[in-house]
Amino acid sequence: MDRFLIRGGQRLTGTIPTSGSKNAALPALAACLLTADPVTLEGIPNVRDINTMERLLAHTGAIVQRDGNSVTVAATNLDRPEAPYDVVKTMRASSLVLGPLVARAKVARVSMPGGCAIGARPINLHVTALEALGATTHQDHGYIEARAPKGLQGKLVTFDKITVTGTEDLMMAATLANGETIIENAAREPEVEDVANLLTKMGAKISGAGTSTIRIQGVARLHGATHRIIPDRIEAGTFMIACAITGGEVRIAGCQPAHLGALIAKLRQAGVTVEEENADTLLVRAGDTLRSTDITTEEHPGFATDLQAQFMALMTQATGISFVKENIFENRFMHAPELTRMGANIRIDGRQAIVAGPTQLSGAQVMATDLRASASLVLAALVAKGETTIDRVYHIDRGYERIEEKLQAAGADITRIS
Repeated sequence: MDRFLIRGGQRLTGTIPTSGSKNAALPALAACLLTADPVTLEGIPNVRDINTMERLLAHTGAIVQRDGNSVTVAATNLDRPEAPYDVVKTMRASSLVLGPLVARAKVARVSMPGGCAIGARPINLHVTALEALGATTHQDHGYIEARAPKGLQGKLVTFDKITVTGTEDLMMAATLANGETIIENAAREPEVEDVANLLTKMGAKISGAGTSTIRIQGVARLHGATHRIIPDRIEAGTFMIACAITGGEVRIAGCQPAHLGALIAKLRQAGVTVEEENADTLLVRAGDTLRSTDITTEEHPGFATDLQAQFMALMTQATGISFVKENIFENRFMHAPELTRMGANIRIDGRQAIVAGPTQLSGAQVMATDLRASASLVLAALVAKGETTIDRVYHIDRGYERIEEKLQAAGADITRIS
């Protein structure tokens, strides 16, 4: 397995480009199953989760062609409307194909999702929503099987809990349902709005995406389209925090500042200068002193859970006591013991982490436990004294495209060791 060797103490400077959003690309790829026509998606990052989704689409019978960061999917024939465990065991987003497959092929067999071990990600929300539209489902031997031989019927569906992938899955399925589907308590993330924009280009009738109520008027068929994926706000946010923790000055290029409002507010509160230079570029400049800042993760537009670990690493260098409360996943502090091994002063109390700083971090051998935990360890290593070795970086490869190369270009001393 690959690992990273990082020598801390280098101040980041220059410009770091933002890749396309992994979390928008995954449902967009799944949406390609809704039509027999070719769909071209631009700005698709070359990361492990995307590679897994491409293999999954190919397994169903679709033809998948990649040209750089452009992917074309032609799902003319869905010979195998299933997502087998061997293909999707490392990726939780496998559930995103459940809705498209049962809507178009009238049947789907999808392995229970894998991915990061950061807490429960119940697929029952997807299943209950599809049942409301008339699908019959059952679980057997680690698989969910869904059938709708007469097609899906539009209905009012209210989610008990906000779910991003559940909203996306149901929205995709409803595009081919008979009648109108209304989704209440829908997720408002930019990625939901992005896949709705793709579906609209494909001929779907959707209104309200990006709000808590989405309306979908079903159509008989969808057609091909070309669509550019939105920039990855989590990657951009990670590099913004990397700049702040190293005392640097960096331009984050190709991002969408409007998607980063909660992080920008907290960075400014911590003493970091963040300026919008133009529509897609942020200038981030570290202040003389970092101030302790509390965060509470929430659904969008609140502070993203996918940036919690990185912000915790930043708070180890801030003056004072910071409270980090995790409201989305119940097991997302697995990076804290590794940060503690590097010298951080962190105490966990249920769903809250208490961080005292600043502390001088020192290089150590640490282990990545999930995608965003990996990023927090990289950030800590950038400011630590001496050398840090991070094992199991395949986690970070699931969601960050060439992260070591981007950091190297900004002045970091980071090397991938195979």
